[in-house]
Amino acid sequence: MPENTARTRRCRDCDGFPTAAITTGRRNRDGSRHTIAVTCRTCDGTGTMPLHPRTAAGVEVHA
Repeated sequence: MPENTARTRRCRDCDGFPTAAITTGRRNRDGSRHTIAVTCRTCDGTGTMPLHPRTAAGVEVHA
């Protein structure tokens, strides 16, 4: 089995829930609420962020 070398973590802004449905206050003809889908701008809708910018660029950081 291939080893997964990409280390990621949950996005700090959306906490892993990158898409949310928000009501606009209007209703559709059938009576249901009109909603729009909004994605997290920080993680671009993936829900994860790299651990460190240098790690994401392929440069190892030694502490």
